[in-house]
Amino acid sequence: MTVRTVRRPWDVLTGALAVAAAMLLGVTPAALAGSAQRAVAPAARPVPLRVATYNIHAGAGEDGVLDLARTAGAIRALDADVVGLQEVDVHWDARSGFADEARELARRVGMRVFFAPIYDLPPATEGAPHRRFGVAVLTRLPILDAANHEITRLSTQLPDSVPAPAPGFAEVTLDVRGTRAHVYCTHLDFRPDPSVRAAQVRDMLAVLGAERGPSVLVGDLNAEPGAPELALLWRELTDADAAGGGTYPASDPVRRIDLVTVSPQVTVRVAHHVATTASDHRPVVADLLIDRGR
Repeated sequence: MTVRTVRRPWDVLTGALAVAAAMLLGVTPAALAGSAQRAVAPAARPVPLRVATYNIHAGAGEDGVLDLARTAGAIRALDADVVGLQEVDVHWDARSGFADEARELARRVGMRVFFAPIYDLPPATEGAPHRRFGVAVLTRLPILDAANHEITRLSTQLPDSVPAPAPGFAEVTLDVRGTRAHVYCTHLDFRPDPSVRAAQVRDMLAVLGAERGPSVLVGDLNAEPGAPELALLWRELTDADAAGGGTYPASDPVRRIDLVTVSPQVTVRVAHHVATTASDHRPVVADLLIDRGR
């Protein structure tokens, strides 16, 4: 399609007067034209970013067998620039062989890692590392900044616990081909009572509201998108795979609780879940375009 610009008569007169005035001031017509071009230059093209979320079940498949090589293979197959992981053990207990799963998976897939513990407990034996469990972000992009934010939690480790602020809401600021973007990874409360999840949504939105620019929130929300406790989330973010299928349990998913969500500065090109039983959840991957701004 050819686009033709039609100039109005008074635009021609105004342009001629501007050129004459510029010449009197010693500004050449070429320089004037260059300034005009810069003034109306379009916004830079958005940059692509592939994002995924994956609850890895501490490295155990749906068969209950611990196999980090299998987990790493499933992550590698996503071919994502950044992957948010949930249920990550770091020297946690015997179920994962007291391994540092965050570092081990990063090494196996050749990516950088930021680990944000939800729990940081004393070691099982004297001299051993602290026992930690939480979420992690793997990325092949430069990490400019990272933070482990607190949100409301109901501890699974303390008897008679009450909802209180606790860490485990990860944020990484990435250099996405010259553009800064914030990626958040979360794991919301699993219990039937939705009140803690509702508080967590409010807390997460407060964290996101403190930053400007493109943002992506991924995670295991332990609630389907239509759940009342998630309603506030959709005032600020968009579900990247709104027409997608279930993600849990992996072999025959009936619930869609693993989500990629984006802020208004991010466009979703395509998103889908991936059929694998390397965990009891299926991963979700989304191809996005990040707005560079003007």
